[in-house]
Amino acid sequence: MELLTQFIDIVLHLDKHLALLVQQYGLWIYAILFVIIFSETGFVVTPFLPGDSLLFVAGALAALGEGGMDIGVLIGVLLVAAVLGNTLNYHIGRFLGPKVFHWENSRFFNKEALVKTHAFYEKHGGKTLVISRFLPLFRTFAPFVAGIGAMSYAKFQFFNLIGAAAWIVSLCLAGYWLGNMPWVKANLSVIIIGIIVVSLVPVGIGYLKSRTA
Repeated sequence: MELLTQFIDIVLHLDKHLALLVQQYGLWIYAILFVIIFSETGFVVTPFLPGDSLLFVAGALAALGEGGMDIGVLIGVLLVAAVLGNTLNYHIGRFLGPKVFHWENSRFFNKEALVKTHAFYEKHGGKTLVISRFLPLFRTFAPFVAGIGAMSYAKFQFFNLIGAAAWIVSLCLAGYWLGNMPWVKANLSVIIIGIIVVSLVPVGIGYLKSRTA
């Protein structure tokens, strides 16, 4: 319970925690952010890691010049992390195959999210890899499902690159452009909560539709 409380505190006050990491580790923050984004997109057991809010806050800190962060380097590093994470997840999906649908739900495996992502993939195909980048849980399972569905590697990488670029660039630049606004700096924690809520709205709507059906 204490671990959960600490995690929630980190997510809701990501601006303060990330700023502290920048002060402590300087340019090593690029490696830390790389690992977080790579892990969230690369492993189906880590969909809980902060993605959208992390990108926004990182962009905001780059705008403030924290730790010598550069927005161009930041976008480049995180873009590579997002592409490589999805690529690893895709290969894991191809290796494991459809048998994962027989796995039981657990603390580290969200079977319901997998099934919903698979249904979305069946309907929208490669576009799933682009759309899901902006949806928590779905972005972790989308490349995994693409691998299970045996999408060709060339087609996968095409949509993977588009989705990663749209996600990383849009949110990092949003934070960068808004980061110097006094109101944003004073209410960054509130904005983080807003980003989390907005990103979860489509997931909630999908859940309500499935319950209604």
